[in-house]
Amino acid sequence: MQILKIIALLIEYPDEVLWESREEAFSLIEQDAPALLPFARQHLGAALLDKQAEWCEVFERGRATSLLLFEHVHAESRDRGQAMVDLMGQYEKAGLELDCRELPDYLPLYLEYLSIVSDAEAREGLQNVAPILALIGGRLKQRGVAHYQLFDALLRFADSRLSSDSVAQQVSGEKRDDTRQALDAVWEEEQVKFIEDNATSCDSSPMQQYQRRFSQDVAPQYVDVGAGGPK
Repeated sequence: MQILKIIALLIEYPDEVLWESREEAFSLIEQDAPALLPFARQHLGAALLDKQAEWCEVFERGRATSLLLFEHVHAESRDRGQAMVDLMGQYEKAGLELDCRELPDYLPLYLEYLSIVSDAEAREGLQNVAPILALIGGRLKQRGVAHYQLFDALLRFADSRLSSDSVAQQVSGEKRDDTRQALDAVWEEEQVKFIEDNATSCDSSPMQQYQRRFSQDVAPQYVDVGAGGPK
């Protein structure tokens, strides 16, 4: 499903390459996912810098809309490490090489992987993460972020009965983790933990810092893996 690669690029941090090739993207979207064409035209028709700033506000402020899939299932538990290893094995089998900056469970990367396997495998892969897609999409829709349409499209490609509306009641009762107060609470906690980490290790990657940043009191509700989430 080549369209999954296009959706991955629309979810990913906006860059010049996509903006420069938008007409090609419009053509593929019109062919395989015409319902997304209005979103794509609005998104890619805006100034790149504006969309980059918007992306940071949506996906880097808090954990509830994290694009790291296992963040919504395993958080920082040891199970996440094994899940990462298993996913890496799938990528290597498909011949997909990872950038050193990317974690295996990063959603755009996962979609890129699904775009190069068979349609049946891609559909199964989307079904495996359908509860997570619905959860993120529901939170985006509640916050008035148009990207929820991309998540609903992925759920349609998965032939899933879930959608962003499926979790409306759940997300309406969640405490927002992207407010100034919530982020300040995380950083205050992180300041203490940072001192402890420095006492034991001098190696801390940006991604490790990112993960620790959202591992405290403002964690959102997790997906129930029994409902079909990734193992």
